[in-house]
Amino acid sequence: MSQGQWYPPEWPDRIRALATGELTPAVPRRAATVMLLRDDTGTAGAGPAVHMLRRRASMAFAGGAYAYPGGGVDPRDDDRLVGWAGPALEVWAERLGVATPAEAQAIVCAAVRETYEEAGVLLAGPTADSVVTDTTGEDWEADRGALVARELSFADFLERRGLVLRSDLLGAWARWITPEFEPRRYDTWFFVAALPAGQRTRNASTEADRTVWIAPGEAADGYDRGELLMMPPTVATLRALRPYATAATALAAAPEQDLTPVLARARFEDGELVLSWPGHDEFTKHLPAGAGGGAA
Repeated sequence: MSQGQWYPPEWPDRIRALATGELTPAVPRRAATVMLLRDDTGTAGAGPAVHMLRRRASMAFAGGAYAYPGGGVDPRDDDRLVGWAGPALEVWAERLGVATPAEAQAIVCAAVRETYEEAGVLLAGPTADSVVTDTTGEDWEADRGALVARELSFADFLERRGLVLRSDLLGAWARWITPEFEPRRYDTWFFVAALPAGQRTRNASTEADRTVWIAPGEAADGYDRGELLMMPPTVATLRALRPYATAATALAAAPEQDLTPVLARARFEDGELVLSWPGHDEFTKHLPAGAGGGAA
């Protein structure tokens, strides 16, 4: 059994309340997260490295856990069309499993915006076949801060900068929905992307106390040893990235990935609380019915 899995201490009580009808599940908020890859030339045969951040221990949700840059959809990103390069919005809507092109745009915008907000990397350029190479400087930082504060919409940011969103640099990889017994719920699309030439990551997130570039296999091994704390979606996507030798081959494999939503299930059985994630048996946990949580 893996030893670095995170789960909150209140889960048993909340699961019991859900089972008895005392708890009404929160509606999940749409969200996106990006597995940003770069080819690691320093270690032969190691494959690409993925950019990860460690959430501050003080965070209410998954404090201390390693994750990817990401966050919730800004409803304003549904409102109007943005400069767009890559597959048509209708194609993205079908791939992401949403009803409208506007929803697809908002999810992809969230992926690109959050990567910029939290890692300083921007998947956009002045033309459909270019990418900005430098996002440093006071003016860029002022815009990034305004995006974080939601004082500036992403559409306005792109228009102000004369930029086109490069959706062709993203590949949809997985979709996980926060369990019904969680108070904060997200319907999260996981994307993969390669670090654009000339850009560098940095810890631009107020929610993270550390960032690392690490091979997916190394990160998964750290979880298995109990050294790195992670949530099931993070571990599952790291394992899925492990076979790919380069960032380009991982991105090319994205269309083959299954985007069927993964939603945790919970049941009480023979005095135990059983948590399971369909299709991901390694995360199944058997806990005493009155147990608390934490890292286990």
